Order: sequence, then structure tokens, then C-alpha cells
Amino acid sequence: MSIPRLVVAAPSSGSGKTTVATGLMAAFAGRGLAVSPHKVGPDYIDPGYHALATGRPGRNLDAYLSGTELIGPLFAHGAAGAELAVVEGVMGLYDGAGGEGELASTAQVAKLLRAPVVLVVDASSQSRSVAALVHGFASWDPEVRVAGVILNKVASNRHEELLREALDASGVPVLGVLRRVGAVRTPSRHLGLVPVAERADEAVEAVAALGHRH
Repeated sequence: MSIPRLVVAAPSSGSGKTTVATGLMAAFAGRGLAVSPHKVGPDYIDPGYHALATGRPGRNLDAYLSGTELIGPLFAHGAAGAELAVVEGVMGLYDGAGGEGELASTAQVAKLLRAPVVLVVDASSQSRSVAALVHGFASWDPEVRVAGVILNKVASNRHEELLREALDASGVPVLGVLRRVGAVRTPSRHLGLVPVAERADEAVEAVAALGHRH
């Protein structure tokens, strides 16, 4: 399990995890790296976008179904031959199986993999409050290493300045900022994202745009 890896997480669903994770996968693959894509939980739709971005099968890491002891071996098996692994989280960083504590949460998988976490924050409709949010997530569990934050849905240059100023004191670096761009839209419905197979050429174009932005 010596392959470099990172976990893309968020405070909640809908923050932009898939946008960022798929974009990073596509960008790294576009630079000629063999990227191993993974998804926390039983989700089958997001791995379709991951496979499109990397050219490798999207792998699930579900501690609820497999048990925590198999997360490492399953990760190592899926990442065999790769140079880098990107793991997309599920729901909010600390959300696990109902009534089971941290079981099957993104935080638990990150700890099992000893992987740094990149926190994707929907920064729309807030400025200084983002620092309190990030501080809370970064300090909640000392074993979870939040290595940086990516600010999503930033409205303007001024909005970005306010967010960066607020986060200066948090100790968590801002790794990137994303604005709203229609070309990278990943449409959703009641069960999650619309599957790659149902979007065909549109999905290919969206993933290419994501890679370009990252």
C-alpha cells in the first residue's frame, strides 16, 4: 500500500466531491499518470465517471459490506500497477452507517488507508463562516488529516478574497478555487448523478472539461 493516495471529501452531499475527484483523476491521467479511481460506499454511478476519466475500473471501498479489515487489501488490489490513487468519499466526511458510529464513513476509510483528506466546500452564500466550518471538520477527529480545502461555487474575485482571508487563520491551506461553469455540469436525480451510459458524448465532454480545469 505504498502508492500515493488522497481522499476527496466534503461536509455534505452536493458540495462538489464528484466534480473535484473526477477532475483531478482526469487531470492526472492527462499528464500520463496511471490513476487508480476509488469510491467510498456501494455507489455504482460515480465510478462510471471515474472510469471515464482514468481508463481504469472504478473500485468501491465499502467497509460496511466488506468489513474494515478488507479495505486495505481491496485498495491495494485495485491500485495495482497505478502511480496514484484518488478516493472519492461518500456523503459528509464523518457520515457513516446509521447507528454504527464512524463505520463505513469517508473518515474511517481515510484513516484505514492513512490518506490525507482534501475537503471540498460549497462556499456559495458564505464568507467568514467558511473558516469555522473547515476548522470544525479539521479538528473533530485528530486521526483524520485534512490536508487542504478546495472552495467550490465561488462567485467572484472579491468573494474568493474574503474566503481566503477567513481561512488564513484556520491552518488549513486553500488548494484550489472553482467557479460555476456550465461545461462541467454533472446532472443529478433522486438516486444521484445521471449514469455515464445515459449521457454518452455529453459525459465525455464534461469529464474532459473537468480535467482541463484541474
